[in-house]
Amino acid sequence: MKARLLVPCMALALLVGTSAQSTNSKSSDSIAALKAKAERGNADSQFELGMDYDNGQGVAQDHAEATRWFRKAAEQGNATAQYNLGVAYEAGHDVPRDYAEAVKWFRKAAEQGDAFNELYLGLVYHSGVDVPRDDVEAVKWWRKAAELWNAPAQYHLGLAYANGEGVPQNYVEAAFWLRKAAEQGHKTAQFILGGFYEHGNGVPQDYAQAAVWYGKAAEGDAQAQYNLGVKYDMGSGVPQDYAQAAFWFRKAAEHGNAGAQYFLGTFYAKGEGVPQDYAQAAVWYRKAAKQDDEYALGGLAYLYLNGQGVAQDYAQAAFWFRKLAEHGNSVAQLQLGSMYDIGQGVPQDYAQAAVWYRKAADQGLAYAQNDLGVLYARGEGVPQDYAEAYFWYSIAAAQIPAFSGDRDNVASVLTKTVLLQTQERARKWFQDHSDQENQ
Repeated sequence: MKARLLVPCMALALLVGTSAQSTNSKSSDSIAALKAKAERGNADSQFELGMDYDNGQGVAQDHAEATRWFRKAAEQGNATAQYNLGVAYEAGHDVPRDYAEAVKWFRKAAEQGDAFNELYLGLVYHSGVDVPRDDVEAVKWWRKAAELWNAPAQYHLGLAYANGEGVPQNYVEAAFWLRKAAEQGHKTAQFILGGFYEHGNGVPQDYAQAAVWYGKAAEGDAQAQYNLGVKYDMGSGVPQDYAQAAFWFRKAAEHGNAGAQYFLGTFYAKGEGVPQDYAQAAVWYRKAAKQDDEYALGGLAYLYLNGQGVAQDYAQAAFWFRKLAEHGNSVAQLQLGSMYDIGQGVPQDYAQAAVWYRKAADQGLAYAQNDLGVLYARGEGVPQDYAEAYFWYSIAAAQIPAFSGDRDNVASVLTKTVLLQTQERARKWFQDHSDQENQ
């Protein structure tokens, strides 16, 4: 099953027209002349005066007065004024919020054949905010705008075909429209078209073409920069080149892409594509870790644990391991349990050690299962229970035979009945976990 491509959320509508300037940018005479023309019914002058009031340009800013003039121009068929009036009703700017009225004006603007308004009306129907969601109607308006060479409309129409929203799913048609948008410089379309070539969706699979489109998108798109870095790292569609991979990861990392920050940190830690530098690895891991990137959380924790690139600091290591452990990472849970077990970076606390060992053990990590068995055998942090110790030793030993000695030692203190019951529990545990993995 192919993943669904996501359409970015519709941005908040903005008024269209002249940008705001200082109140002194228009003389009182020019405003008076404009107002006279507007009052005589000139629609363009009414719209311009509305923008002046909206921006406080040559007049005191007055949104209610702006809306009044937009309405006059809109009622005479000025498409941009109709759009702006729709925005006013959509947002409740100096008029009661009224989605039906907003859509009425958006439709009037779109029906004049303006590509921007056709695009926006499609977004309104797709979002389902102002009206019940209607992807068929959205596609209708996007197609009109797309045929007028509106790149965002071509992009949205391509996504509609890719996702089967409002039209039957058709990757060939999706690629057709995405290419049109991409050729006009639409960055997200270029990125998605690269993915189509990478996976063979609607076009023949072609890693070189994927790299071309990722490269075009990468000129200003952090996710595409990251993807291109991955391609150079793996040698997928391009020659493997760690220096190029590091170059693109750095660009994406500098734009805040957490995955790229992690990979750049790893390149510094390994000395791949850049000189080995653990201090730089720590810098980039930290940036990604602050965005809660799980791989970076672990990378930074191990740097503190081993004193690489940072002063060795077990408390900091425990801090970052805990963040990763709370994400459910079994290795971090084991590591945190071990730190509580021996009092490294945290106060020694066998009960907490047992908590974290169990979390990892329940996920099937053999070392955690064996360590949990040790706590039960010794009665540290948990009530002493040789049967429970045998249970966890057995599960661990089934995965790592070297642990069988602990299992066999504790078996000698169990009665035959308890031993058989515990062996059955262990067998059932494996069966249950096997069933879960197969679901």
